[in-house]
Amino acid sequence: MLNRFFIMRWTLVLFIGFVLLSCQKPSESTLKPKDDSTSISWLALGDSYTIGQGVNTPERFPAQTLDLLKLRSIKTAQLTYVATTGWTSGQLDKSISQQNLAFYDFVTVLIGVNDQFQGIDTSTYSKNFKSILNRAIQATRGESQHVLVLSIPDYSLSPEGKKLDTTKIKREIDLFNRLNKNLAKDFKCQYLDITVLGREAKSNPAWVAKDGLHPSAVAYKKWAEQIGPLIVR
Repeated sequence: MLNRFFIMRWTLVLFIGFVLLSCQKPSESTLKPKDDSTSISWLALGDSYTIGQGVNTPERFPAQTLDLLKLRSIKTAQLTYVATTGWTSGQLDKSISQQNLAFYDFVTVLIGVNDQFQGIDTSTYSKNFKSILNRAIQATRGESQHVLVLSIPDYSLSPEGKKLDTTKIKREIDLFNRLNKNLAKDFKCQYLDITVLGREAKSNPAWVAKDGLHPSAVAYKKWAEQIGPLIVR
């Protein structure tokens, strides 16, 4: 009888304790939202447009894109440039082949303006571009949708470009862009036409860097605003 009394007593105590605990407010740490741990690594392949000739390092389009992504709580794990002013598709492809690249979440490819300028034939460009895309896809562990191909800007609209044969430049830039767009589609990569942005702003001097040839930080910001949603998607 006595044992039964103690068992009933302790059962009541445990029940009351459980009720009190369940009625307590969650701790402050429980109420706080967890920090967004999303971060990306980015490999930027290209030439002067990628390395940002004529602008400061934070004003390059990859850097500005990552700044915009921070507003969405997407952090930068790594940003690597393999790009040099004056590079052709062949030079970029050779440089990539000589490096032991890590894996990246996202890769951009913007190359071809120097092929056009130097009169390199389109078959050579296509061959090099295919090789570059293969290497870019390998760098994303085979995720072709994580590779973004950007079209070649039309430099005939710039003050320096206007001193040249603008009709020829425009025609050949369009031809090279048709090639890289079709190859991007064949390889199942994303594609962004930034050429149209420059042509729409052809009368806006703020879109041209001080060298009178390359895009300005303002222009690169417009690129970044278009690239950001593609990364988020």
